[in-house]
Amino acid sequence: MESCNCIEPQWPADELLMKYQYISDFFIALAYFSIPLELIYFVKKSAVFPYRWVLVQFGAFIVLCGASHLINLWTFTMHSRTVAVVMTTAKVLTAVVSCATALMLVHIIPDLLSVKTRELFLKNKAAELDREMGLIRTQEETGRHVRMLTHEIRSTLDRHTILKTTLVELGRTLALEECALWMPTRTGLELQLSYTLRQQNPVGYTVPIHLPVINQVFSTNRAVKISPNSPVARLRPLAGKFLPGEVVAVRVPLLHLSNFQINDWPELSTKRYALMVLMLPSDSARQWHVHELELVEVVADQVAVALSHAAILEESMRARDLLIEQNVALDLARREAETAIRARNDFLAVMNHEMRTPMHAIIALSSLLQETELTPEQRLMVETILKSSNLLATLINDVLDLSRLEDGSLQLETGTFNLHSVFKEVLNLIKPVASVKKLLVTLNLSPDLPLCAVGDEKRLMQTILNVTGNAVKFSKEGSISVTAFIVKSESLREFRSPEFFPLPSENHFYLCVQVKDTGSGISPQDIPKLFTKFTQTQPLATRKSGGSGLGLAICKRFVNLMDGHIWIESEGLGKGCTASFIIKLGFPDRSNEFKMPLVPKVQSNHVQTNFTGLKVLVMDDNGVSRSVTKGLLMHLGCDVTTVGSSEECLRAVSLEHRVVFIDVCLEGYEIAGHLQERFLKRHDRPLIVALTGNTDKATKDNCIRFGMDGVLLKPVSVDKMRAALSELLEHRVLHEAM
Repeated sequence: MESCNCIEPQWPADELLMKYQYISDFFIALAYFSIPLELIYFVKKSAVFPYRWVLVQFGAFIVLCGASHLINLWTFTMHSRTVAVVMTTAKVLTAVVSCATALMLVHIIPDLLSVKTRELFLKNKAAELDREMGLIRTQEETGRHVRMLTHEIRSTLDRHTILKTTLVELGRTLALEECALWMPTRTGLELQLSYTLRQQNPVGYTVPIHLPVINQVFSTNRAVKISPNSPVARLRPLAGKFLPGEVVAVRVPLLHLSNFQINDWPELSTKRYALMVLMLPSDSARQWHVHELELVEVVADQVAVALSHAAILEESMRARDLLIEQNVALDLARREAETAIRARNDFLAVMNHEMRTPMHAIIALSSLLQETELTPEQRLMVETILKSSNLLATLINDVLDLSRLEDGSLQLETGTFNLHSVFKEVLNLIKPVASVKKLLVTLNLSPDLPLCAVGDEKRLMQTILNVTGNAVKFSKEGSISVTAFIVKSESLREFRSPEFFPLPSENHFYLCVQVKDTGSGISPQDIPKLFTKFTQTQPLATRKSGGSGLGLAICKRFVNLMDGHIWIESEGLGKGCTASFIIKLGFPDRSNEFKMPLVPKVQSNHVQTNFTGLKVLVMDDNGVSRSVTKGLLMHLGCDVTTVGSSEECLRAVSLEHRVVFIDVCLEGYEIAGHLQERFLKRHDRPLIVALTGNTDKATKDNCIRFGMDGVLLKPVSVDKMRAALSELLEHRVLHEAM
């Protein structure tokens, strides 16, 4: 070690310089040793750091550098070879570790830089998220304001309240200095200041609607910034040196019911617009933000919807008021019509009774006169009087039936009846007239036609008799055929028409009646007129047959009531015609078919002609009618007692009286009840027959309810009285058709 020359300097040693180097190495070594302690503390606290092993390697490099400087302290004095070896080893290790660390840093630095880049990226993203959250909060705030404003606007359907509420809520939400609404005038050429927030300008001020600034706002559905000096923005007086705030304007569509189309929205070009102007406070640096403009646009749309609802409500209210007025008018018209119908019915009822009373006298006396010894000329005159009287009585019946048909008071009297007997009776009624005119009348009933049916026997007989009577009336010669058959289900389609749509059923059948004649025929263009009341196809000058033009009109209504259809066919004048009708009848229950009272009506050849000694009591308040009825009965040989009041009737009636005729217009029902009480046994009391001029169903029902044995309808001829007495005495009941 003594021969070592490693510390011999190649230049002169400077003790002061060596001293400074010695002190510097000491502090460098101290600093190097303190850095690993700090790295160890950092690694301990940063356990998740991904490059911990790099720090360990760097720490080893620092330690070795420190060790080299520390060992170098012994080289400033005489030292042994061991110190030199240790010094060399430390420097070699330091060189190796430093080279390894340098090479490793080449790979580590890019990763560290990428981490830094990601850190900057994340910071930028965080800043963007903050901005987006701010926008979301702004949108939420805007949405909250919109919902609040919409709720306030739509809380009413009054147009003025909607617009005033809109201005107040917008002014409060956006802290506006002024807010105004310009509405179009009726002419559509100007905008009128209608609503303001602060009311600093007088309402009613107008500006032309074709100003450029107004056209600019009306051309878009967005809020538009306009000049504070524009005519529509001068909403407050200019005073001092205030700088006006920013002003925006937006259009408000005014939707009306006329703008709405079926299955479509209204065209924008068809709408009129109002103008909403909003102004920020003066002398403020505040500007309009995007979310505020969006809020204004949404509110304008909501106002348009609310105004449309208000317009619809106003239209509905006007329509309701109009309907109320119409309903009041209709109710008044209905009451007037009901009053008129009641008055007409009362008038017809009175006229029916008053007209039948003299008709009763005329027909009764004419029939009595006809059975006396008369010259041919006198007999012809009496027959003419009787024929005219019967025609007038038929006209009265037709007018009453038509009246009840038109007001809906006439209802069908449904019951089980003998269908074959109806046709045979009609033939017996028309054969005398047909035989005089030498007409051949035939009846053809289908083999499958049931004996009994359910329906209105009276209306069916009246219809058949009217149609057949027309055939006899308008036929001079030839024949008349009456055919009746059931229409099969498969054939019903052939009879369908717009007014008739038959539906087959197991409990019902459709009866078709055809009456064919060889008479004068009908012109095809006149056929539709036949079912019009008071209409006849023959001119007055050429008419040879009487009639009022009511028969077929009434028949058509009867057929319609019976769910049927009637029509007439003819090839022309002189070629005859065929009248056909179909009605709906029911099948009777098999158990009831043999229980129904099928009492045949007394025919003319079986009528009793001598009633000598038959004691009859007649009660009628009308002296003429009472005398006429007494004359008819006395002519038939009856012993007649007449009374004019109910008290006289009750005093005069006795067991000797076989028949009592009572005019039901004068306490007739009560008298029938008293007679029922006086004669407890039916065979002891006299037969009670109602004399009436009323043809309504209520009269007949009342007669049956009070126990009367029959109803005789005025006017009454000798033949009619004879047939009635004969049937009454034979069956103790009078089947008089009402």
